[in-house]
Amino acid sequence: MRYLIMMEYDGSEFVGWQKQKQGRSVQSVMERALEAFSQKPAMITSAGRTDAGVHALAQYAHFEYEGRMTMAQMLKAFRRWLPADIKVLQIWQVGDDLSARYQAFERQYRYVLTKDLSPFNRNYTGFIPHLKLRLLPMQAAAARLLGRHDFSSFGRLNPEVPNHICELKELSISEEEDAFVFTLRADRFLHHMVRRIVGTLAYISHFDLPADTIDKILADECPRQNLVCTAPAQGLFLIGVKYPPELLDGKATCKLSDIIRR
Repeated sequence: MRYLIMMEYDGSEFVGWQKQKQGRSVQSVMERALEAFSQKPAMITSAGRTDAGVHALAQYAHFEYEGRMTMAQMLKAFRRWLPADIKVLQIWQVGDDLSARYQAFERQYRYVLTKDLSPFNRNYTGFIPHLKLRLLPMQAAAARLLGRHDFSSFGRLNPEVPNHICELKELSISEEEDAFVFTLRADRFLHHMVRRIVGTLAYISHFDLPADTIDKILADECPRQNLVCTAPAQGLFLIGVKYPPELLDGKATCKLSDIIRR
C-alpha cells in the first residue's frame, strides 16, 4: 500500500533532502527510520528536494508499506526512530496513482531575511550584509514577477530541466521589527529560484534600481546575471504543498497531534 506523509524538519544539520554519497540527508534518515520498523528496504519520494540548510514546515513524501501496523502505529514508530530534528505530522493511506513529487500542483515557501544576524537567528534567517533594505522598492519590483514567465534568470543552470516556465501566484513581502518576510507560491520552482528572487529584490532596493529592472532580467532568460544574488539557504522554509483534492478527499488519515492528546 502507498502512504503519504507530511513532515517538518530543521535543515541546519542536513546536506539537503536528497541522498548523497557523503553527508546526512533527510531522505536517508527517513528511509532508515522506515526500514527500522518495516524490516524491509525502503524508498521515500518527496514533493521537492530542499537544499542544505533549508527547512520545512510542511514537506510531503510517499512510500510503500505492506506490514500490519496501523497509521497511528506508524506515526508512533516514526516518532521513536527519527531524530529530534525531524517529525512526521500526518499520514494518509492513498492510491498507487499519487506521486508526492509529480502530482503536486502548487508549492509555497517563506523566506526570512533578517536585518541583523545574531547567534540565535543564524540558522533560521538569511542575512546579506551591507545592504540598504526598504520595503516599498522591493514590493514594487516583486509585483513584476507575478504571473507566468520564463524564470531562467532566477534558476540555477541545470541542463536536466529544459522547461523554465513557472507561474508565480503570490509574492508578498512584509516588514517586521527585525526582518523582512517573503511569501512565494507557484505551480513549480526552479532550483534556487526563491533564494535568487529574494537576493535580487534586496539588490534592487540597495542600488535604488527601478522596478522594471525585473523585466530586463526576465527577458535575458540567462542565469548568469550581475544583479541576481542568491540569498543564504538558512532563511528558506517550505511551508506548503497542494495536491488535487480527488487524490486525498475521503482517504483515511491520522494526525500525530490527535495521538498525543489521547
